[in-house]
Amino acid sequence: MSQAIGNTALAYARVWHHVDASERVLGKLAERIAIVLMGKHKPIFDPSSDCGDYVVVSNARSIKVTGRKADQLVFRHHTMYPGGLKEIPYQRMMTRKPDEIIRQAVSGMLPKNKLRERRLERLRIFEGEDVGPLKHNILKRWEDGTLHTAYVNPNAP
Repeated sequence: MSQAIGNTALAYARVWHHVDASERVLGKLAERIAIVLMGKHKPIFDPSSDCGDYVVVSNARSIKVTGRKADQLVFRHHTMYPGGLKEIPYQRMMTRKPDEIIRQAVSGMLPKNKLRERRLERLRIFEGEDVGPLKHNILKRWEDGTLHTAYVNPNAP
């Protein structure tokens, strides 16, 4: 019988997930990313502990929004100077910084507490197909829930 009480370090091990954002709806994708960043998909989930995984998003430029959001959605931020409210329409934001669209959507779906920034640091977003050196870290794909091809045992039945 094990003498360990509570969850072990193996239970808190972080896994890298990869998701292809091409032709995916922004809100549904952001919801699923937020669940993985919080660790709600794990049986050891605790709201007060940071047990989430890493998420790598590729093809951020080809994400879709439903309805008339492409025409109506406006991103706002303030420069903290008088009269410094900046408004950027969705179309311009998509050409300049498509990764920021996904990051803000996921940020809005995370709980507003002290763990929020730490969870957002585990989100990596790329505009195109190439994820750079992070492709060696990725263990799970979201399309079919299988392991990455580099980690599959070719001798297994």
